[in-house]
Amino acid sequence: MSAPDESAVLIEGPWTHRFVSANGSRFHVVEAGTGPLVLFLHGFPEFWWAWQHQVRALSEAGFRAVAVDLRGYGASDKPPRGYDGYTLAGDVAGLIRALGERSAILVGGGAGGMVAWTTAAFHPKLVRRLIVTGAAHPLRLRTALASDPRGQLAASAPMLRFQVPRYEHALTRDDGALIDMYLRRWGGPAWVRGPGFAEYSRLCRTAMQIPQATFCALEAYRWAFRSVLRLHGYRFVKLVQQPIVAPTLHLHGQLDGAILPRTAQGSGRYVIAQYEWRPIEGVGHFAPVEAPDLVTGEILRWAKES
Repeated sequence: MSAPDESAVLIEGPWTHRFVSANGSRFHVVEAGTGPLVLFLHGFPEFWWAWQHQVRALSEAGFRAVAVDLRGYGASDKPPRGYDGYTLAGDVAGLIRALGERSAILVGGGAGGMVAWTTAAFHPKLVRRLIVTGAAHPLRLRTALASDPRGQLAASAPMLRFQVPRYEHALTRDDGALIDMYLRRWGGPAWVRGPGFAEYSRLCRTAMQIPQATFCALEAYRWAFRSVLRLHGYRFVKLVQQPIVAPTLHLHGQLDGAILPRTAQGSGRYVIAQYEWRPIEGVGHFAPVEAPDLVTGEILRWAKES
């Protein structure tokens, strides 16, 4: 059976598919509506489709909603390098400028939430307001991995497996069976048992089987671990200590099996602007698709305050 190509993520809907050049790479974005820019960053093992509910709703509410396939995912470029925290934040900063805007309301989920935290620290003038779901601030996660071995370190065991060379082949084997397993493990039980899970899993498994997508996705996790004892990792930690000055809404599923709620909750110490912690009952790691109406409502509330 041949691997899917990038057309698999060009799903039709009330939006426009575009390709935007930024930070030396070409990114696939989905855009709808006009007004203030709201830029959505997906997590692992997803692609832009993670935000399809929110793109629809925000475009109808007077915003310019743009969801991007991050570097290495979906129909975006898949260069062999550039999966360090600096470059990923630079991608987002470049996208905001390439989209013709001076700043954006930035929304990130999961791994995209980590990128959003970093972007807000490195490029504060470009992030007007910040909304994060399913992600701890990078320094808070680093602390929890060291101080909570039976909790966050155990929950992060899959990320340790991602360090194994050529592990990407295990992820794509058997039609992406491991991708489905991670979605089930990290998602809330009500969503996993619900009618929409099978289709969402199929779409994510297909997107991750696009050639080089899994390799690129794992490279970001590999950099995060391997940089700990290297100079550029030390520099990253020093730079990401810059306080977040964007008003920040922090949403988190209380059943999140990837980033534990107690890990994420400590992120507020890195925000000196308005900060609001909002736990979501009965929801796991994938809040935008598990509780789309609730997440959309919270994003709209926060965005309209700007």
